[in-house]
Amino acid sequence: MLKPRTTATRELVNLDGLWRFAVDQPSVPQPWRAALDGGTEAAVPSSYNDLFVDPEIRDHVGWVWYQRTVRVPRGWAGERILVRVDAATHTGRIYAGDTLVAEHQGGYTPFDADVTDLVVAGEEFRLTIGVSNELTNVTIPPGSITVTQDGRRSQKYLHDFYNYAGLARSVWLYSVPRTRITDLTVVTDVDGAAGTVDYSVETSSPAEIRVRLRDETGAVVATGEGANGRLRVEDAVLWRPGAAYLYRLEAELLDGDVLLDSYPLDVGIRTVEVRGTRFLINGEPFYFTGFGKHEDSPVRGKGHDDAYLVHDFQLLNWVGANSFRTSHYPYAEEVLEFADRHGIVVVDETAAVGLNLAVTGGLTGVGAKPTFSPETFGDETQAAHAQHIRELVARDKNHPSVVMWCLANEPASHEEGARKYFEPLVSLVRSLDPTRPVTYSVVMFATFRNDKIADLFDVLSLNRYYGWYLDNGDLASAERNLEAELRGWAEQFGKPLVMAEYGADAMPGLRSVWDIPWTEDYQQSFLAMCHRVFDRIDAVTGEHVWNFADFATGPGIHRVDGNRKGVFTRDRKPKSAAHELRARWRGLTSGGKR
Repeated sequence: MLKPRTTATRELVNLDGLWRFAVDQPSVPQPWRAALDGGTEAAVPSSYNDLFVDPEIRDHVGWVWYQRTVRVPRGWAGERILVRVDAATHTGRIYAGDTLVAEHQGGYTPFDADVTDLVVAGEEFRLTIGVSNELTNVTIPPGSITVTQDGRRSQKYLHDFYNYAGLARSVWLYSVPRTRITDLTVVTDVDGAAGTVDYSVETSSPAEIRVRLRDETGAVVATGEGANGRLRVEDAVLWRPGAAYLYRLEAELLDGDVLLDSYPLDVGIRTVEVRGTRFLINGEPFYFTGFGKHEDSPVRGKGHDDAYLVHDFQLLNWVGANSFRTSHYPYAEEVLEFADRHGIVVVDETAAVGLNLAVTGGLTGVGAKPTFSPETFGDETQAAHAQHIRELVARDKNHPSVVMWCLANEPASHEEGARKYFEPLVSLVRSLDPTRPVTYSVVMFATFRNDKIADLFDVLSLNRYYGWYLDNGDLASAERNLEAELRGWAEQFGKPLVMAEYGADAMPGLRSVWDIPWTEDYQQSFLAMCHRVFDRIDAVTGEHVWNFADFATGPGIHRVDGNRKGVFTRDRKPKSAAHELRARWRGLTSGGKR
């Protein structure tokens, strides 16, 4: 799905701001048919949970409703008019007046609705968006709903971050021509000093197609005609980690000399491949340094915020990070565009977190039920997962910053049924995009001895917490056990190993001269221990600390006002560990060697 843009043939109206808001009530079975009652307003974009002090809203399970009046620009007569929702967590519905015009399952990918036949240029219409936060065994991510003894519905889920809900990203009204570009795909390569850009243009109906590629000065460096072709750029400037360079591809539809539609796309020329135990960008070894992150901030919840976007990237640069993983869902497109422009490498992850009933068994890794079965996560779950992968690749396939797809976080890859579940999904993502490596983040229960899907993937991303969940407070034992396991993975599979998660909780200001868990000092010593191990194992090709910043979670006795594994506090103040990382990462080469 192409992101809406303002061009010579397209216009765009941002609908962010304060919307009327209401929680679903049995007494109002069709709230979209009239103005919402109650006078409550909610900010878009934001999660609604932390905006209000009423626990009936924060803890609500089910539908909520956003509504506003929208005026269609008078110059849009004769155009197709659409409403786009960048994300509705986790199910969304769009109503134009009394009419349902779109419904979408999945909280982190966009959807739109054509409202042309229901609105009039120059006039107003009532726009209502319903959002449901319900998760079940056939959603991605999964969950379950129970009913308490007093009749309240309670949402249970298997991911360790708060189930924020609502319209966390922007809403748009936009126009497109009747004959228009519907999709655009680019694949880049390097041929000596030259770069190549293979392009494919899809249209709503046949038309003459012309493309131009401009460099950052605006000069045209290549041209092409037709729906498919290859552009060659002599002496190309490559997109590199830490040194982004973006060309601009301009695609145009023509009827003779009449411009029917145009769409611009930023293009970074670069290659990505796995060779042995090395991850290569532009043929050069790349060593990942950075974090698993979250879209999470006070009050806004998962609401996208450009100020936090800029500041977080400043902190990534300050600490010496060159990359991050979009744990555990696709982030806002603005984040990837920013990474494109600033040379930050991204591992793009699906929202498939929680496909692991073994977590209910604690550290034993033995769940009450098998994870993969018709009664738990079966064919319907897999179909939802596959659709999510299609939408993720369709949205993010052209971003040069995205160098790898991560299909799931901590699935039960050690259980029977894992291969039957994942093998078709790996084949699917490779068919959609054969140019990027594929990975998954491996839970601690799955080892090199019992994992059933590791051979399907290009890179093995390991989540390991020796020194925290295991060997807590005993860093000497943690060091031995971590090294033994990493060597086992390296010897068994001969693939790149990326430490996708490692970390320890730390309360800001809690200090000790001894190795006391929850202190800033222990977190710092924990990271130093892990780094010694990584440096001794050649197959380790990256390290992503869990987590960039403290974040909100559901209630739990092992959490103190959320997850405290952040290297920065939730309001982005550095802990001692941030300085430990800064000293290390700024001393590493791009290949990960000191």
